Amino acid sequence: MDIQFGHFNQLNWLWLVAAVAATTVAAWVYRRHALRRFATNNLLARLLPKNTSRRLFFRTATALAAMTFLVIGLVDIRWGKTWREVPQKGIEVMFVLDVSRSMLADDATPTRLERAKQQIKDMVDEMTGDRVGLVLFAGEAKQHVPLTRHYTDFKQSLDEVGPYNVQMGGSRLGDAIALAADSFLGKSNDHKAIVVLTDGEDQESSPVEIAQQIHRQQGTRIFTIGLGDMEKGSRIPMGQTASGRRFLEHEGKQVWSKLNGRILEQVALETDGAFVPAGTKQVDMADIYHRYVASVEQQDFETARINAYTPRYQYFVGAALALLLLEIFWPWGSRRNRPNQEQQNGFHNFQSNQQESSQRTAA
Repeated sequence: MDIQFGHFNQLNWLWLVAAVAATTVAAWVYRRHALRRFATNNLLARLLPKNTSRRLFFRTATALAAMTFLVIGLVDIRWGKTWREVPQKGIEVMFVLDVSRSMLADDATPTRLERAKQQIKDMVDEMTGDRVGLVLFAGEAKQHVPLTRHYTDFKQSLDEVGPYNVQMGGSRLGDAIALAADSFLGKSNDHKAIVVLTDGEDQESSPVEIAQQIHRQQGTRIFTIGLGDMEKGSRIPMGQTASGRRFLEHEGKQVWSKLNGRILEQVALETDGAFVPAGTKQVDMADIYHRYVASVEQQDFETARINAYTPRYQYFVGAALALLLLEIFWPWGSRRNRPNQEQQNGFHNFQSNQQESSQRTAA
């Protein structure tokens, strides 16, 4: 049988059941020792109700079984599949990723590009029904992943991205924003967001003007995330030689790439978005998503037909409830537990013998 566990970690509560069982056994052993110190076995049989130990065992076993069933219910065991119609709702998010050589700078460890990839993954992990796509750019822009809700496939494609995916070197941010805007599936002027991850370098591609036009015509909001050191910058690696690492040079001098936050901030402000100067720091992308991107108005997508496992937790919860009711309302004792006349006479005789023994000792 194909079985799925919704919350397997809830089995940790079985430690509580085991602790209750151990405590009960210890209490039962202590009680037996106490009774043996109080009277002999023959006298205890006359003083105590019949089958006391058996009743105690069954009541304890009933309570422990109920607790065990409750824990199994918390695990959310599922088996058997049924088809369900699930409405899909969310936004369309196009990620625009800079893959130019300047993104290989290592001021943001391990590199700006790898840090940007991880930030995209962290944001996608927070999504539940949004569509995501990917546009790459350097000296030209190209769509790498069309809009999709298959997040696993999206992240696998993202892992393989590098400067080799774009033939022309350089950095044309405006062209990338324009291509991302044309890649949306929805026709209405809402529920769209563009998230740009770059160090801000641009070669006169008019990103601010293009962003303004897109926001005015489509209502698309653009969120920009800047990577790299804004003050000192970092050298751009070009490969490894026998004498060590080789860096990009211009007119005999090494080129230092810095974060250009001014352009990214203007793009975000002109489109009712937000600029995040990540720099070289770790950024909580989950917070960025919920604070900014998730605020974009959602739309209803087509209804999806899902073959999902059927929850069966109600069977175990029902069994636990039945056992608890049995433990509460079953006539374990009451009138049965009252000592009969023979037991009462035996107890009175025991008291009389004790009194006579005390008097003889005092005499």
